[in-house]
Amino acid sequence: MNEFIELIKYLILGIVQGFTEILPISSSGHLVLFQHILNLKQPGLVFEMFTNTASFLALFIFFSKDIIHLIKQTWSFVIKGDKEAKNDFFYVLKLIVAIIPIGIVGLLIKDHLDGFKTPLFVGLALLLTGSFLFYIYKNRNENNLNEEITFKNALVIGLIQVAAVFPGISRSGSTIIGGLFQKVSLKSLLKFSFLCYIIISVPTSLLSAIELSNATFEINILGYGLAFLSTFVATYFAAYLLMKKIEVRHLKYFAIYCFTIGLVAISSHLFF
Repeated sequence: MNEFIELIKYLILGIVQGFTEILPISSSGHLVLFQHILNLKQPGLVFEMFTNTASFLALFIFFSKDIIHLIKQTWSFVIKGDKEAKNDFFYVLKLIVAIIPIGIVGLLIKDHLDGFKTPLFVGLALLLTGSFLFYIYKNRNENNLNEEITFKNALVIGLIQVAAVFPGISRSGSTIIGGLFQKVSLKSLLKFSFLCYIIISVPTSLLSAIELSNATFEINILGYGLAFLSTFVATYFAAYLLMKKIEVRHLKYFAIYCFTIGLVAISSHLFF
């Protein structure tokens, strides 16, 4: 019975990771909270690597046509000198510009982030995320939005994404906030955000694998497998939901959710 309950916990964590990685409500923050709620202390870097890989694969498959197109166009421009592929090549460069800031900061402070993985900090960070999402919702102007992301847009988005190294600050939420402030359309921002995630997941997973190569640890193979599968399915479904259904006016619901979970997290730290 205890083993069954443990498997349910891994299933829940996988679903949480999958949905919150995509939705603007912070996956890292939710993992901290749910590990605390479920009293599941074992998942750490290994678990994060498993679930992040599952999210990566789900998004890679979801955006496979776009990825293949960008790879072909980049090859055509760089190797063959095809000037018609210039815009797609520049789009790839913009993705790189956007991930450089969070990549650098993440490497510099990754060994100091454990102290922030508390319900109190996550709760405060979720309140901050919710505040920005609600501000964007209240001040939205869905007219005259730009479909194209400029290098300036990419840099600003990248700088704002740096905050997402802390649990409770959503990376996709940061992208949405940074982009909508610059009057970029939501659909363009979501696609840009997910492609950024796909690119940065590769070196992140490799670094995690290197870090774990000499470590000794035990894993629940069935539990981790279940978490991997549930993360994959949840990520794919959440990506479909955002790309096909979500509009700027829906951001208020994510803001309310962040406020609610943030207050619950803070209360649990102060009173329990």
